Amino acid sequence: MEKKEYSRLNEVLYTKTLPNGLRISLLPKPDFHKTYALFTTDYGSIDEEFIPLGEKEFVKVPDGIAHFLEHKMFEKEDGDVFQVFGRQGASANAFTSFTKTSYLFSTTDQVEENLTTLLDFVQSPYFTEGTVEKEKGIIGQEIQMYNDDPNWRTFFGLLQGMYPKHPLHIDIAGTIESIAEITADDLYTCYQTFYHPSNMNLFIVGNMEPEEMMAMIRNNQEQKTFAPPQEISRKFPQESPADLVKVSSLQLPVSRPKGYLGIKGFAPLPETGFELLRYRTAASLFFQLLIGPTSELYLSMYNEGLIDDSFDYEFILDRGFYFADIGGDTENPKELTGKIKELLLTAQDRPEISEERLQLLKKRMTGNHLQSLNSLEYIANQFSKDQFGEATLFDMSAVIDSIEMKDIQKFIDHFIIENHMVEFFVYPDKDEA
Repeated sequence: MEKKEYSRLNEVLYTKTLPNGLRISLLPKPDFHKTYALFTTDYGSIDEEFIPLGEKEFVKVPDGIAHFLEHKMFEKEDGDVFQVFGRQGASANAFTSFTKTSYLFSTTDQVEENLTTLLDFVQSPYFTEGTVEKEKGIIGQEIQMYNDDPNWRTFFGLLQGMYPKHPLHIDIAGTIESIAEITADDLYTCYQTFYHPSNMNLFIVGNMEPEEMMAMIRNNQEQKTFAPPQEISRKFPQESPADLVKVSSLQLPVSRPKGYLGIKGFAPLPETGFELLRYRTAASLFFQLLIGPTSELYLSMYNEGLIDDSFDYEFILDRGFYFADIGGDTENPKELTGKIKELLLTAQDRPEISEERLQLLKKRMTGNHLQSLNSLEYIANQFSKDQFGEATLFDMSAVIDSIEMKDIQKFIDHFIIENHMVEFFVYPDKDEA
């Protein structure tokens, strides 16, 4: 078991990779009563085309199958796993993203019993055609709920413009039509390929003795048999700036229009984990400098009535893709996206991009990061989500410290490219007008 000390944070991380490939990370927190565990597979909604374990040809599975599989994992032949966690005093949940599926619990009692339950239920699938058919109605209602959410529809409408061929633009839950095609055999194919221990990691944070916890996990895994690990081959469509849908729109039941600008990253990214984390941090600091709530440009647009409190931006960097989306509710959506584009394309010369403001924002970012480390849930979720090779959540303070103005300028040159931008608008439908 490897031990890594983060003296600046007063944290010690223990890690080990078991013979079956499962990567384990333990973060003891002796002053906390709660324990939080997250069991994650590197498998999400975009992983639709792949070579199944033990086969040689690519297959394509229906949209939404990763999310469907997450739902079905909790149902076993002898009952619902949520009830087991409840009897053991734990709160359990799960979620699926574009690239990952995670199962989790938090508890103040019976940690080993709950951890055994987590490992055992995720590693013992049970699907039948009958239970699969029953689940389609439940997930269909969830899909309809998201279809009725204007913000959700706006986000995926923008993704459709940036990733018209890539499965990233498809709702994580799929469509009612796509989930109707899912069979129990499809679920087993995806499970056997992506839920192999070598494609998974287990993170536990809380009050524990790391040697005892690691021994318990190792013993649990040694009692199970898995196929030999195999590198997973995934296939994604190739896209170029010529494929971007530059302008698109929707009519939805909203009271005010929405205007959004998206920027898709095409250029190669840094190859090391630490540099990837630096790149993403430089991106975050750039957007805060230029159009964050404390910037003059934000206040100017707000005072002019061009934006309101809904205005926001995000930069997402994940396995195989990176992009930014910026916008909000506005009476003048085209004026807003035009303004944002103008500000971005002239960012190099903007007074907001200054050394003084960068140092202030770095201090604020570090403070927010350190404060967030008081939450076990935040630590577990961010650790599993933000692991870039050897770089982890606990390297963030050093990463923030390392960012200089030249990194901001380098990010602008690398990412802010007019030919990589798309616009998406939402207008009130006629029934609402």
